[in-house]
Amino acid sequence: MLGTAKPADALTVDDLKRHPIWRFVNDDSIGETAVQPMEHVPVTSLDGKLAGTQVQLANGTVAWAVVGSVVTSNPRLTRHFREISLERNGQWFHLARYHDYDYNERGPDALAQFLGLSVDQVFPIAVDLRQLVRCTDPTVLVFDIELNPSEQLSRDEVIALAVP
Repeated sequence: MLGTAKPADALTVDDLKRHPIWRFVNDDSIGETAVQPMEHVPVTSLDGKLAGTQVQLANGTVAWAVVGSVVTSNPRLTRHFREISLERNGQWFHLARYHDYDYNERGPDALAQFLGLSVDQVFPIAVDLRQLVRCTDPTVLVFDIELNPSEQLSRDEVIALAVP
């Protein structure tokens, strides 16, 4: 392992340029979101890891992002639980998923406002993690973050998917 652990929300674009994959570690002195950089990339799995990469917004703009909760062995779980944070001027915006309790405060409209763009200029957000991960089903690594996901589960369905 390279370097020392740091809180995930303290990652910078420079950190991501040097080390695009970070794994969660158990370090109570830092907190439950402590991460350490992975030495070898590509990795075989993103379980328990964050991926830093550039993504493309609908208007063609490229932005830095941190993507998490990508389970390469379960594309459906990934579609509903993947997380993305986008950077602008050294600040990060953590986009709420459609089923998150704070969706109204951290949803697509708030992200567009954070980026200084319209919602139509932001969504869909194109993500491609293939250069960072080797897996048997690379289709789970290329996806769009849509304004309105094509499949939205009920609260009970979300819970059942999360806790099989």
